[in-house]
Amino acid sequence: MRLSIFLVTALCFLCTTGFAQTIKQNSAWLFLMNTTKINDKWGAHLDVQLRSINYMDKLRNFMFRPGVTYYINNKNEVTLGYLLNETFIEKNEFGDNKLTEHRIWQQYIYKHKISTILTTHRFRTEQRFIERYRTDELFSQRFRYFLRFILPLKKGQQDFQKGPFVALQNEVFLNLQNKEELNGHVFDQNRAYGAAGYRFNKKFDLEAGYLNQTSKGLNNSTMNHAIQLAVYTRF
Repeated sequence: MRLSIFLVTALCFLCTTGFAQTIKQNSAWLFLMNTTKINDKWGAHLDVQLRSINYMDKLRNFMFRPGVTYYINNKNEVTLGYLLNETFIEKNEFGDNKLTEHRIWQQYIYKHKISTILTTHRFRTEQRFIERYRTDELFSQRFRYFLRFILPLKKGQQDFQKGPFVALQNEVFLNLQNKEELNGHVFDQNRAYGAAGYRFNKKFDLEAGYLNQTSKGLNNSTMNHAIQLAVYTRF
């Protein structure tokens, strides 16, 4: 466990240093996620996200991500899905006030326990069809690696079904195709997150925490300090 925490900390440090001319922002995110197991082998995935602009006075992003999951066993699963991402902007001369991105995505998840700590590794690839203002649509591919720990706060819980917990996670985003059109770098962004939560039962978690998002741009970089409220449901 100590090695895993060290690796997460080192990864966060490496991905958030070396940013010259960094723009700082503050925002709020709402994250809703549901997984539904239809039978022993098949299930459905859905997450919905709302993200505010800087200073939290307007909606900036609406994201809708459904998927179909195949359960290899209790520890391994794969999912194929689609994402709609709408980014709201000021109205342009054509009267449009949003840019739309469509994605096809694939992911592999491996779950295991370190003592009583629930550990999740997620490997995701994305094919992105990005609408851009005053230029042609861009196709790009991206890779994401996500690592999450859930630490129950009540001692002696080998099978965590109810009670308070702490969540720690980190996700790295890497550009695989057309990085020159995006930011000129393989590194795209990093998201480090810590939260406190409560598991009401095996079907429902609620958590609130702080997310640090560092993004590499063409001319400068952005560090976004986000407050996130997350709701997880499992059926």
